[in-house]
Amino acid sequence: MKHYHLGFGQEDLGTNPPQIALLSGEPERSRYLAQTYLQNVRLLSEYRGLNSYVGYLANGKSILVATSGMGAPSLSIVVNELIQVGIKQIIRIGTCGSIQPHVQVGSIVISQGALCRQGAANDIAPVEYPAVADPFLTVALVESAQKLNIPYHLGITASVDTFYEGQERIKSSANPRLQPWLSGITETYRHLNILNYEMESGTLFKMAGVYGFAAACVCAVIAQRTEAEDIVIEDKELAVKRCLEVVLASLQE
Repeated sequence: MKHYHLGFGQEDLGTNPPQIALLSGEPERSRYLAQTYLQNVRLLSEYRGLNSYVGYLANGKSILVATSGMGAPSLSIVVNELIQVGIKQIIRIGTCGSIQPHVQVGSIVISQGALCRQGAANDIAPVEYPAVADPFLTVALVESAQKLNIPYHLGITASVDTFYEGQERIKSSANPRLQPWLSGITETYRHLNILNYEMESGTLFKMAGVYGFAAACVCAVIAQRTEAEDIVIEDKELAVKRCLEVVLASLQE
């Protein structure tokens, strides 16, 4: 049976079906990952721009590369269907904005857990349910970053629903008037030692706890929110490549 949103089913994964999925928000990143780093790659679906591929690492491990789209609602649909086709581990490879001066553009953030401010997650578990990454996957990512000498930061991520209002963007937004409770939220989070903003990991982590799979998240830092609201496009490619190298190295054992 083909799942409606993924566009493929368990029967499409072959005789050595993957149990690990690498999940990116951008279809272009999924395509690049699959075509650059995997062997014997096969396209599974491009339905709704949720590009999915199956291939192999050099060690023979079968890997599924999937696209979540932007935000937690889209991710929640994709993850639900990935679990139904037999996936046991999901690593999100994303981008983020730093809210700490020492977390510089071009580095990567490995999330231990998330402050989860997401409506999709509330449909899956109560607000107080912990949004935490799998410790074993997380340690493997940290060890890979250390071996590769890639600048990384390990800590808590603020996972929110909106790119503009929810991340306190005013100058670059069509809506410069925030709700009062959002004014100053970035500084509040900074004092809570939160490292970065992104839009999916909190829901992914809560789903992992409820559904019973292992999840981790590594994000490329492409904005320094202590300095400006803008994305630093010229450093994005390097930061994303660092994320991909760390994730793939963690799976080579």
